[in-house]
Amino acid sequence: MATVPSESNAASPAPTNRLEHLSALSNQKKLGLITSAAAVIALLVGALMWSQAPEYRALYNNLSDHDGAAIISALQQMNVPYTFSESGGTILIPEKQVHEVRLKLAGQGLPKGGLVGFELMENQKFGSSQFLEQVNYQRALEGELARSVQSLSAVQSARVHLAIAKPSVFSREKQQPSVSVLLNLYPGRVLSIEQVSAIVHLMSSSVPNLPVKNVTVIDQNGNLLSSQNDKKEDSRFDAKQLAYIQELEENYIRRIETILTPITGAPNVRAQVTADVDFSRIERAEETYRPNNTEADRASIRSQQTHESTSIGSKFDGGIPGALTNRPPEPAIAPIEAGGKKPAGDKADGDEEETDSTPPLPTDKKKESTINYEVDKTVQHTQQSTGNIKRLSAAVVVNYRKKVDENGAITYEPLSAEEIKEINNLVREAMGYNEKRGDSLTVTNGLFTGETATALEVPFWKDPDVIMLAKDFAKQLLIIGVVLFFLLKILRPFLKSLAPPPPVPALTDNTTQVAADGTALEQLPGQTDGTAMQAIQKSMFDENLKRAKQLAMDEPAIVANVVKDWIVKNG
Repeated sequence: MATVPSESNAASPAPTNRLEHLSALSNQKKLGLITSAAAVIALLVGALMWSQAPEYRALYNNLSDHDGAAIISALQQMNVPYTFSESGGTILIPEKQVHEVRLKLAGQGLPKGGLVGFELMENQKFGSSQFLEQVNYQRALEGELARSVQSLSAVQSARVHLAIAKPSVFSREKQQPSVSVLLNLYPGRVLSIEQVSAIVHLMSSSVPNLPVKNVTVIDQNGNLLSSQNDKKEDSRFDAKQLAYIQELEENYIRRIETILTPITGAPNVRAQVTADVDFSRIERAEETYRPNNTEADRASIRSQQTHESTSIGSKFDGGIPGALTNRPPEPAIAPIEAGGKKPAGDKADGDEEETDSTPPLPTDKKKESTINYEVDKTVQHTQQSTGNIKRLSAAVVVNYRKKVDENGAITYEPLSAEEIKEINNLVREAMGYNEKRGDSLTVTNGLFTGETATALEVPFWKDPDVIMLAKDFAKQLLIIGVVLFFLLKILRPFLKSLAPPPPVPALTDNTTQVAADGTALEQLPGQTDGTAMQAIQKSMFDENLKRAKQLAMDEPAIVANVVKDWIVKNG
């Protein structure tokens, strides 16, 4: 039986109270402990503040100095923290307040973009001249037009110059206004012909009596953009034509698949249609003349004119040629009665009584008739509409018929010739097949290898929400890693060096003894209590030496401080 050694033979017990142990430390160790505790607290507080620090986001980019000063003043009044980017042209504020601050600044008319609009008319001074008022109005109109153009997504900034002539009371001396627009586009952005035309018409509609031809648009590189509008629409490609063709083809495809879906099923039919569309514009004017009806009674009379005249002449056609004919007639001696008879009292002696035998005077009649018949005239004006279909080509693929037998096995078999013919007839009627137009149709029966690929979705690692969540998670993980590294690699070894040595366990009544490293030492027969105690102390000494060597290898700075402290204490 083993005997329990007395307390005098045991090692002196270590202090059991940690406060007593801390009070027994040197001033240098106490200062190091206080410094470590302060560093831990500062690290935790800094990590907490960093994790809760707001993310800054750009409020406005490329601000002018005037707008930047006004915005900073407004942010200071609203107590909103702000900072600047490295280039200095961007104001950054917390991300959660960006939209709210933008709305508040917009209510104050900020940023103005360096342009002055009709608010310039609100600051009119008393006693200003009419010329100054006209200049301010023109400046305000230029600023408003520039703001409207800058609202386009591709335009970074714009300047508008108005040339308005002085009004005149003489209509012949009136001059039409003109406008010049200078555009500064974003890098890599261009304006389409439709957008340039929209800017031109915007200017023409905003300035009175401004024709479209008097608007000039150029970009920052000096390229004349408004000249593109002078080209004829027929000489350039119109994107609307391509959109019309695609819409027409999709309409035919939808009609074919709709009529075949109840028969084959939606996944078992595919159709494609190609349309050849004529966008040429043709205008024809014809004027045709044809002879009138040959039958006189059925001919159409346009106008008819008849002229008839009658003239009564004398007995003699003319007088005797000579001088007597040029002499005036002599006055008559006695009046001559009708019928050529003389009065009875005037009858001379020897004259015989004349008889009434005078011949009648000659009569001339003339008749003229003019008839104008209508001419058969045909005037025809024809204008052919654009977008006529010249030819249609359709291709339809139908899947094999699916069959399931009694055992559940799935097989596919092709359609019969009669079914293919019926499908062909249905497609012809659905697409409006016209053989004279040159349309073509092909219906094929085949086995589909798989389902059609679905639309590509954005990968989750490119999703903005996922990216923001990953950034927040990485930030928190980095904070935790820094804290753990400080606690485990710096603070923990330092606290271990300050901890008291472990107490020496006493021997029990059993035949085994416990060493400092936790291993059981069996008391051999013939060993006395003193021999067993020496073996335990040797084992503890070896274990402590092993730990000291390991500590010196892992933390040489701490071991050096301990040795230095020993040297100071021992003098």
